[in-house]
Amino acid sequence: MSVSPRTPLLAAGAATVTVVLWASAFVSIRSAGAAYSPGALALGRLLSGALVLGVFLLVRREGLPPRSAWRGIAISGVLWFGFYMVALNWGEQQVDAGTAALVVNIGPILIALLGARLLGDPLPPRLLAGMAVSFAGAVTVGLSMSGEGGSSVLGVALCLLAAMAYAGGVVAQKPALGRASVLQVTTFGCLVGAVCCLPFSWQLVTEAAGAPLSATLNMVYLGVFPTALAFTTWAYALSRTTASRMGATTYAVPALVVLMSWLALGEVPGPLTMAGGALCLAGVAVSRSRPRSAAPTSEPVSRTEREATTSA
Repeated sequence: MSVSPRTPLLAAGAATVTVVLWASAFVSIRSAGAAYSPGALALGRLLSGALVLGVFLLVRREGLPPRSAWRGIAISGVLWFGFYMVALNWGEQQVDAGTAALVVNIGPILIALLGARLLGDPLPPRLLAGMAVSFAGAVTVGLSMSGEGGSSVLGVALCLLAAMAYAGGVVAQKPALGRASVLQVTTFGCLVGAVCCLPFSWQLVTEAAGAPLSATLNMVYLGVFPTALAFTTWAYALSRTTASRMGATTYAVPALVVLMSWLALGEVPGPLTMAGGALCLAGVAVSRSRPRSAAPTSEPVSRTEREATTSA
């Protein structure tokens, strides 16, 4: 199978779009979360995203994914699109920013461990070192931006469950991308997540009637951009690299959140926050780098990718 020289650049660009949009989601969630409960916000976001993705799927006439891809799509839809969004929305209402950063950002570490165990992803020293540096930076950012809010046992448990669901969803999605298109995997994963959140329908209808327009627009933004677009670019990049490397890439999100909060909300970051953001970016750079002797156009091949190549 020949690989275009542009593929690594396109994958890097897709990953960049993903982390920028996911970082912007934190700013929008702060606005929409004041008017919508966790379940209603997740459902409204997923319905908006599914509508946009469904239109593109119909225009491209891609149809249903093959049966062999449905297991991964269903698992990622339930865990990542559904459970993760509700648990994270709820958990961040219960704990301070420092605790949320500490707990939720174990997700990429869990992805690396699960990817190595279930997908045969390699764990090179540079990846592990970069993730350690980025995790330290994420915790530093969270602690430095914490107010005087407290942390509840429920909130910590919800953030931990969200991190576990995120990791499980990513690892389940990876094999599905070898059997179905990026758009199919993303669209039907989003639809599965929306179906899981249907019990919150009455809350969404009730709260939408009294919510300010800005909160509703932010909810729609979350569905169109950080969900429909960002999850699609994520899947594109994930299909061209390992789950471990993609998980490490998301450690750039805390640094971007600091910058966006500064620009959009006027929240001037302190020296500790700036240092934590720099650590996040430095860790991502280390985790994505390769030894000088490595071929520049090839990614480490996981067991899933090897099996797909053999059966092709």
